[in-house]
Amino acid sequence: MTAPSTFGLSSEARNLHWLLTNLVEEVPGIQSVAVVSSDGLLLLSSDPGRNLEARQAREAKPSGPRGSAADLATVVSGIGSLTIGAAKLMAFGGVRHTMVAMDEGSLFVMSISDGSLLGVHGSADCDMSVVAYHMALFVGRAGHALTPELRSELRQSLESEKTGGVR
Repeated sequence: MTAPSTFGLSSEARNLHWLLTNLVEEVPGIQSVAVVSSDGLLLLSSDPGRNLEARQAREAKPSGPRGSAADLATVVSGIGSLTIGAAKLMAFGGVRHTMVAMDEGSLFVMSISDGSLLGVHGSADCDMSVVAYHMALFVGRAGHALTPELRSELRQSLESEKTGGVR
């Protein structure tokens, strides 16, 4: 994975980028990761090259799933919303994590804070317990740092990339 440019970001934003990079590089089988805000916006992606793809997908009329960060963010947001609704309907309390096992891979969604979500797309051969453990570590380390100010900064940095500007 190529490290995203963190020039001009606060130390909290750089730390969050570093945590995400470590998650992807240290856990075998992780293919992509997305941090999504409570309103479904992509805040951070494991593949900075896909951030451009994510913005283009938002602006264009997508013809179908392409595996981009925007697609992962959309799926994570949708699953998060669905499971939160199910938990409310069943009156079982808040949702901590969700896992979807498929023939060719897995999808993990974990609550971070204030409705933000961490989504991980894993390969078919990933060890689901190891992925879940490292996601919990990420959430524990990043949850307190993901303040409204930091979420705003991360969104602005994505928008800045969109316009080619420097923060």
